[in-house]
Amino acid sequence: MDLLPSREQLELVAAATDFLDSHPPVDILRTRRGESGVVDPAQWAGAAEIGLLTLGLDEEQGGLGRPLEDEALLFRALGRRLASGPHLACVLGARVAAHHGDTALAEAVGEGRALIGLAEPRGEPAVGPDGVKGAFDLIDAAGAGHLLVVTEAGAALVEAPAAGQVEAVEALDPGMRLATATLEITRVLHWVPAGTDPLWLRALALNAATLAGVAEATTELAARHAGERVQFGKPIGVNQAVKHACVDMAVRAEAAADQSLFAAVALRSGRPDALFQLLSAKSVAGRAAVDNAASCIQLHGGMGFTDEHDAHLYLKRAHSLNHLFIEPADVLARLLAEGAAQ
Repeated sequence: MDLLPSREQLELVAAATDFLDSHPPVDILRTRRGESGVVDPAQWAGAAEIGLLTLGLDEEQGGLGRPLEDEALLFRALGRRLASGPHLACVLGARVAAHHGDTALAEAVGEGRALIGLAEPRGEPAVGPDGVKGAFDLIDAAGAGHLLVVTEAGAALVEAPAAGQVEAVEALDPGMRLATATLEITRVLHWVPAGTDPLWLRALALNAATLAGVAEATTELAARHAGERVQFGKPIGVNQAVKHACVDMAVRAEAAADQSLFAAVALRSGRPDALFQLLSAKSVAGRAAVDNAASCIQLHGGMGFTDEHDAHLYLKRAHSLNHLFIEPADVLARLLAEGAAQ
C-alpha cells in the first residue's frame, strides 16, 4: 500500500498550511487567553471559506467529498500549528446533520456561522437516540449552539445547555476551553448509529492525526533549536546526547504519522482490522506527541519551561488530546484484546 501523499493531497495540505501561517494559531491562542472562547471570528470564517470544516462531506451536502485520509492530513496540519477551536466537533457534527438532511445546520457549520462543542462522557452516562443523561466535560463549547456526543454506539447532536447549567473549569491547555455539566436531555436533535457511520472511529482517526502533527512540530522545533543554539562556540546539536534525542523524536513522529494515515485508510477502505489499526494509531501518536513535546522542552533547557516559549504549549496540547474519546490505558487494554482475537 502506497502511503505517500498524492500531488493533490500535498496541494491541499499546502493550502491549509498557508492559511494557518497567515493567521498564526499560536498568536491567536495567546491573545485570546483571557477570552471566554478560543475562536477568532475572522480566522474561523476564513478557515470555513476554504473548506476546512467540510472537507469530508459529500459534494451534494455542501462539502468537497474528500476521503478520510485527506481529513487526517488536514488534522495533522492543524496539530502542527497548534490550531485552537472545535474543529473536530464541527467536522463530525456537520456530518451528523447531513446524515439527517439538516442542510441548514450543516451549511451553517461549514460556513463558520455556527459552532458545535464536544461533550465528552464522564463515567458511563446514558447516550442514545432517546436522550442524553449523565455527567460530561464540555470542550470548546463556549458560544456553541449545539453539542456533539460521540460514543462507540453512535453520535448524538443536541442543543447546548443554558449557561446556568454549565460550570467553567480552567483547562490545562490555554488553547482549549473546558466546562462540566450534568445533562438530562430528552430530545436528541440528530442521532447516527455506528452501523450507519462509525463516527467514534472517525474521531479516533482524526484525533490520532492531530497528535501526530504535534509530534512532528515538536521534532522540528527541537532540531531547529539544536542547530541554532550555540554553546562553547558550537551548536548544541553536535553533542551526541542532543543528536540521539532528536533522532528518537524523528522516529516517533514518523511512526505516528504513518500509523495515523494507515489507520484512516484502513477505516475508509473497510479493512477488517480497522479498529486495531485505529487503536494502534491512537496509542503510537499519543505516546509520540507527549514524549516528543517533553523532549523538546528538555532540549530547550530552562527556556522551554517559560511561558513565553511555545514548547510548553505543545506538551499541554498533547496531554489534552491524548485523553479524548478513550483513555490511554484503555487503548492498551483494547489492543491486547483485539490482538488476542486475531
